[in-house]
Amino acid sequence: MDFTLFASAQLARMPWKNGGGTTREIACLPAGASTTDFQWRLSIAEIATSGPFSVFEGIDRVITLLSGDGVRLFTADGQIDHALNQPMQPFAFSGDVALDCHLLGSTCQDFNVMVRRSFGAATVQPQQHAWSLPAHGALLVQQGQWQLTWPDGTTAWLEASGQDGAHWSGLAGAASVEPVSADAQLLAVTITAHIG
Repeated sequence: MDFTLFASAQLARMPWKNGGGTTREIACLPAGASTTDFQWRLSIAEIATSGPFSVFEGIDRVITLLSGDGVRLFTADGQIDHALNQPMQPFAFSGDVALDCHLLGSTCQDFNVMVRRSFGAATVQPQQHAWSLPAHGALLVQQGQWQLTWPDGTTAWLEASGQDGAHWSGLAGAASVEPVSADAQLLAVTITAHIG
């Protein structure tokens, strides 16, 4: 099993080519893959200005507002017109679509999950209760404290003010995460690979 704890505040920031924001990559598979050959990728983006989203052909995306006023995502033909202005509410869309982004206020921060369609699919769910970990996935804590329990019974802590996330692949056996504090909230990612 490949399992990594991380602190999002310590992730390196990479500026966008268009100057509209920055990205902090959490993980990608395979490690070190470029934007054209990853199987899945997790990141946190800070959007500072309005402008077009990059097109990622063959990729399905899920974006979740973490902080700030959010953005309006829309297409020129009107098929998509979505206000991403409620934290912890994931929005899924195809990376093939040319989306425009209108900032609704000041800089906002978003959690992004991208999966190559030929590889598999991802779901992102807000959680406030105990959750059984899937074989491949990730966690990003937004509030409070959580305890991870591995198949061998060992434990680890996640909290919003420190090690606030984890990602893993190839988990075998029962593992879970459960809230320790009353205000605990996190985003839970399940990545499902196609069989065959």
